[in-house]
Amino acid sequence: MRDLSRTLSRARVVPVIREETGPRAIAVVRRLHDAGFGCIELTTTVPGWAEALGTLRQDLPSLTLAVGTIACMDDATAAVDAGADFLVSPHAAPGVREVASRAEVPLVEGGLTPTEIAAAAAHGPAKLFPAHLGGPRYLRDLLTVMPQAQIMPTGGITPEEITAWLEAGAVAVGVGSALAGRSDLADLAQRLLHTNLTRETS
Repeated sequence: MRDLSRTLSRARVVPVIREETGPRAIAVVRRLHDAGFGCIELTTTVPGWAEALGTLRQDLPSLTLAVGTIACMDDATAAVDAGADFLVSPHAAPGVREVASRAEVPLVEGGLTPTEIAAAAAHGPAKLFPAHLGGPRYLRDLLTVMPQAQIMPTGGITPEEITAWLEAGAVAVGVGSALAGRSDLADLAQRLLHTNLTRETS
């Protein structure tokens, strides 16, 4: 799990892919990869997501690929079989954790309340979802009482808000459709990867 924490910390941003078809998802992932994003989450809401993941795993072997919105054991098993580097769930998912543990594939489990985040963070990086409800200030408050937690906020975050979340202490930030359609992806990736951050305290 330390390796995943380092991967997320280096990536800073994890684009979350929700497209209407598998081919469109593949095209978006390739565009993000070419722009410089090295860790991308493909969600199970994409039709044919497992086949898309298999194609991307073969074509982009250096890319760290997660599968998100996993809520059941069957999807977790399919994601592992298709080559996911790690799994992401929006909430507590004991069955998913069982599959992930058996396959030795990391799981980033989601939560919103301090109790939920603490439970998820006990196993490794945790997903704060939906993050926009509390904002960066809420993340700072969580990290005040659990400073060792590795938290990735996701949900309703715009590209313009990424730096504020990172400065609040996020290990990485999950960003959805607001990111994929930008025309300045390469410039944005370079700014995010190479900007020195000032971590805030509450």
